[in-house]
Amino acid sequence: MSNLNRRAALKGLLATTATVSTLGVASAAHPMEEPQAVAPAPLLNNIRQSVCRWCFQDMPLEQLCVAAKEMGIKGIDLVGPNDWPTLKKHGLDSPMCNGAELNLTDGFNDPRFHAQLQKQYSEMIPRVGQAGYTNLICFSGSRRGMTDEVGLANCVRGLQPLVALAEKHKVVLVMELLNSKIDHHDYQCDHTSWGVALAKKLGTEHFKLLYDIYHMQIDEGDVIRTIKDNHAYIAHYHTAGVPGRHELDDTQELNYPAIMRAIKATGFQGYVAQEFIPTKPDKLASLRQAVRLCDV
Repeated sequence: MSNLNRRAALKGLLATTATVSTLGVASAAHPMEEPQAVAPAPLLNNIRQSVCRWCFQDMPLEQLCVAAKEMGIKGIDLVGPNDWPTLKKHGLDSPMCNGAELNLTDGFNDPRFHAQLQKQYSEMIPRVGQAGYTNLICFSGSRRGMTDEVGLANCVRGLQPLVALAEKHKVVLVMELLNSKIDHHDYQCDHTSWGVALAKKLGTEHFKLLYDIYHMQIDEGDVIRTIKDNHAYIAHYHTAGVPGRHELDDTQELNYPAIMRAIKATGFQGYVAQEFIPTKPDKLASLRQAVRLCDV
């Protein structure tokens, strides 16, 4: 290389070094600002979500309401009249009311309980309607040796007197589908087909089913096909991870985004309620994760 070219190259190198040094001094004088936390994207809300009160019963209702609203949850499930004022205070719905049932085992399939059930539901139905709510939960009860046909006939007799009252107050009686294999041995309304048969016999828009995805995965599976085929008889959905009834994470077998897309495709306008039992220390973080997962 000629002396002239060497001098030109050296001059360029010195200029570059000076520039880098200047930038270093400037950076030291003006250190980079801490990155700002990015707010999570708003929910799509194609499906309205709720959360079941009993899964967070160790938390004051006020605290749950505040956290739920911050997450974009629209309601609290399985709350009775005493707690409705708290929900209203926070602008939250009561998408699945309770308080008229006896328990999960003594239900409408047994005539021994009809008089008491009819009395309690006759008192609660007007209260639900007057509060501006729609859905009131009910249960088939345990089989106690009776056939499916007898259980259906008994449920029709027990529920029919309440249907006109429910219609008058714009209330829907909603029977929950529960598994009888693991959690609720001997429960009669443990398959979608049985619940749909009951809805058809009653022949009213004021009786429908609560399709609990966790329970029906255990007793019958084929969740998406079942939802597509029977959505006209379903008023409400519950979630939880299978097995275990815990978080909707990668330890469980259900594909919740796919299930939510199937529900959305039916044109469903009701609620999907989170009903899992949190196992992680930050229970609200588990709930937030589930809400995001189901927001499709």
